[in-house]
Amino acid sequence: MSENVKDKVIEIIAEQAVLEPSDVKMESTLEDLGIDSLGLVESIFAIEEAFDIQVPFNANEPTESEFDISSVAAIVTAVESLVAEKHA
Repeated sequence: MSENVKDKVIEIIAEQAVLEPSDVKMESTLEDLGIDSLGLVESIFAIEEAFDIQVPFNANEPTESEFDISSVAAIVTAVESLVAEKHA
């Protein structure tokens, strides 16, 4: 796992949750962190901007998306995959 991707994703999620990055655990869900649907969409936009990627995410049907938002670790893994595809 790329530390800079992980750290940046955690930083973005922490900012949305109004928490310190150290309070964001890899096993945490966005719900655990108090991030609602608007915060989720803002997090997705921030991730796209930070990594210059397009996240395949449907805000109206988040459970139907290819982008796994089930936990912080899943988001980090999904972002790493998109970054790797971009640089392939």
